[in-house]
Amino acid sequence: MFDIKAELRKIPHCPGVYIMHEGDLILYVGKAVDLHNRVRQYFQSPKGKTSKILQMVSRVEYFEYIVTDSEMEALILENNLIKKHRPPYNTLLKDDKQYPYIKVTLQEDFPRIIKTRKILRDKARYFGPYTSVLAVNQTLELMEKLWPLRNCNRSLPRDIGKERPCLNLHIGKCCGPCTGKISKEEYREMVDQAISLLSGHHTEVIRDLKQKMLQASDALDFEKAALFRDRIKAIEFLSQSQKIEHAAADEDRDIIGVAKDEDNALIQVFFIRGGKLIGREHFLLETAGMLPESQLISAFIQQFYSGTAFVPKELLTQVLPEDAPLLTEFLTSKRGSSVQILVPQRGDKLKLVNLAKSNAELTLGQFGTRLKSEERRTRGAVQQLSSLLHFDEYPISRIEAFDISNTFGSLSVGSMVVFEDGKPKNSDYRKFRIETVEGADDYASMAEVLTRRFTHAIREMKELSAEGRDPSLGSFTKLPDLLLMDGGRGQVNIALDVLAKVGLDIPVAGMVKDDHHRTRGLYYNNQEIDFGSNREAFLLITRIQDEAHRFAITYHRKLRGDAQIKSQLEAIPGIGPTRRKALLTHFESLDQIKAADVETLMEVPSMNAASAEAVYGFFHAKESPSENNQ
Repeated sequence: MFDIKAELRKIPHCPGVYIMHEGDLILYVGKAVDLHNRVRQYFQSPKGKTSKILQMVSRVEYFEYIVTDSEMEALILENNLIKKHRPPYNTLLKDDKQYPYIKVTLQEDFPRIIKTRKILRDKARYFGPYTSVLAVNQTLELMEKLWPLRNCNRSLPRDIGKERPCLNLHIGKCCGPCTGKISKEEYREMVDQAISLLSGHHTEVIRDLKQKMLQASDALDFEKAALFRDRIKAIEFLSQSQKIEHAAADEDRDIIGVAKDEDNALIQVFFIRGGKLIGREHFLLETAGMLPESQLISAFIQQFYSGTAFVPKELLTQVLPEDAPLLTEFLTSKRGSSVQILVPQRGDKLKLVNLAKSNAELTLGQFGTRLKSEERRTRGAVQQLSSLLHFDEYPISRIEAFDISNTFGSLSVGSMVVFEDGKPKNSDYRKFRIETVEGADDYASMAEVLTRRFTHAIREMKELSAEGRDPSLGSFTKLPDLLLMDGGRGQVNIALDVLAKVGLDIPVAGMVKDDHHRTRGLYYNNQEIDFGSNREAFLLITRIQDEAHRFAITYHRKLRGDAQIKSQLEAIPGIGPTRRKALLTHFESLDQIKAADVETLMEVPSMNAASAEAVYGFFHAKESPSENNQ
């Protein structure tokens, strides 16, 4: 039994991170300069505490803490734990998507310029984040025209001259470093110009290109001069049409504005790079409307900039964030040079902050109705479902639904879809190819899928525990609060039988259909439950059912298509299992394989010139005159 009062006395007076638990659920993660004093505050007088904090404290069953050497280490650890566990009582960015970056692979002898959403410690240089994928694609397309750098995965210079150059060389999209016709120094000069452009130094790039254009013209090489002229025009268009001039100096800064209502808060950020406004983005902070602006800005800075590759020189905000000195130290360390968090009082900088704030207010106002509607159809629907099934003590969060699809018993597949808090969690979806059942036996197929899903979970939990690792890190170890079956009593009994055999206790409900195969109620605990007035719960169940069907059918169609392609590929001389698999992986359809030329076919791993010509010849062979005369 965890004795909170006794454990409070044991907490040391040093910096670190504390974690509040309700059973296995992490409720809150926080940092402190003095763990002893900070954690004790939660369990003292309720005076001055918000209703949200009081509610959280009432649920705490035990706490743990991690001691660090400094407050900076505590800040970094706190942020990592928040991102990993997403505790319900921490202020979380609603928008946690990965923004695109442009990556220059400077760790390579012949660097590439590519789009990525992952930041790695690989000595590459990253530009971004970009709020528009379209802007990234347009920039990369322009740069491809300006500097024909490679985008292949060949290891250069090791592979120079070993393979035939790809199609990009022949159509002018690559300068062909794999042929050895361009030196490392010449190639790097183009890369440096591209980096200069990505850094916002349009003027310097244009000046350099104009000088080369004049030199080419003086040498009477008018074709080369025209090439430089076209590059200059393209860069001038990029600098004028995609960026709005800002009156401030040629600097990088982010402008942060905050708006709140009684429920939510919204952060609006303007990104200024090289003195130009290149984009803006908003971030919703749900159930955070009662928090002070200083705390909201602090939470935003900590979470957002820990995941970005670039930190600007200045952050302008309407109020100073909590722990401003610590955040400044954190940002300076990440940038590698001095960073300032400023609250402007006058002039253009104050106008920019006010502009960000007014935009935040407008955006939050526009979101208001939509947010409430979204809340009803997601969390509200889950709450209705919890009430309908009498899950009062342990409300539903994660729902898993399964479906089976086949064609007259062939190529049977199973699907598993996951909804958390009323929204699909696509990263947890799983597909199953039925292995032990022959023919159209949906019950046996469902039993196989469920057995594989839960035995995999148990095995992963045991393996991770044996290694001393967190069992929740497994891909299958997170178990549902409710198992939803696409059928009534029969499907439910199949699921309950599987769960009993593997030793798990998970509630199971089945969807009861009417004569038109539409869900009219749920079968749970040996009784049929009508939705009644719980319309949002009904719509949620319908969405889950449709999604399980869609996912299963999509997988089944893919297998059918692959089988048809495979049957034709098996007839091609010299194309064995390895190359058939490579073709199926590389191309999406048989039509794409038929349309591919020899050069494109040679880009497929394991394909050489002979095998590519064999595939091309098989699909493009014409009858010879002698054959026509027979």
